[in-house]
Amino acid sequence: MPARPGKKHVDEVLQSSKRVIVVGDDADLAAVVVRMLRREVLSSVAVGYVPASAESAVAALWGLPHDPAEALRIATYGEPRPMTLVRDDTGGVLLGRGLVEAVDGEAYCDDVLALRGAARRIEVRPDPAGVAVRVTRGRLLRKTATFRGRAFQYGGRVPVHPVTDGVRRDRPLRRWTVYRHTEDLLAVRP
Repeated sequence: MPARPGKKHVDEVLQSSKRVIVVGDDADLAAVVVRMLRREVLSSVAVGYVPASAESAVAALWGLPHDPAEALRIATYGEPRPMTLVRDDTGGVLLGRGLVEAVDGEAYCDDVLALRGAARRIEVRPDPAGVAVRVTRGRLLRKTATFRGRAFQYGGRVPVHPVTDGVRRDRPLRRWTVYRHTEDLLAVRP
């Protein structure tokens, strides 16, 4: 299996390209977008994506086909369009889905109270407004509430391990914030 390119290689490609195509999982795409953010090339380099799995939350959000050949065709020849870029408070990005489970605390979407107390899970996705948040309460009778806004903040009594684009944070957090970045991502989509 070939080794994944490192930061230096990705930086070289970003400097010399107008389009980057990422073949891999959602975490691979997120890693490249973080490099784009840090190199300040979001407005000058488009990013195409060929998901390695049909389970990709980013592929579903971007409307990419399951067929890798068709996804590659779109990534190569499709028109880049601005898309909401969501960042988190630790310098990462959220491109497909963020998730925290077994929460107990308070959460706000902008200035609207989304949760006070315990919940089974909180799911966050990019949205044209910034973020779309779904709070699920209850074990047997599940109730969900959906919120949309520019930012989402969670603070809890119990530490959580957010899962962002398929990657679980090793370090437990008592607070987690995601928000719409000031600049959009140039995403190549159908």
